[in-house]
Amino acid sequence: MTYDENNIFAKILRGEIPCKKIYEDEFVLSFYDINPQKKIHALVIPKGNYIDLDDFASKASEKEIIGLIKGINAVAQKLKISSNTGKGYRALANISENGGQEVPHLHFHLFGGEKVGKMVE
Repeated sequence: MTYDENNIFAKILRGEIPCKKIYEDEFVLSFYDINPQKKIHALVIPKGNYIDLDDFASKASEKEIIGLIKGINAVAQKLKISSNTGKGYRALANISENGGQEVPHLHFHLFGGEKVGKMVE
């Protein structure tokens, strides 16, 4: 599969669509989900053109991989949901069709601020 330059996250990264930004650095952008599923529902996306986690794992540089993990942690701390600053959270990435991925750009959902519940229903 080829990366779709017109997906909504690519447009957000280019500044064509606004977002409610939480955090940004050279590797990631984080913003609030427009359809939150929990009290806190944030998205963390890499700035590179990666379709999903499989694509990212095979093509991203070590700096990008480290940057994504550190970015997820920075967002959790900023939102006060990390284990250091809160009661915890769930980080979730849906991969491809059977995994429920809706936007073909790698993204992690961070859910927190309340008990998240069952992992899979």
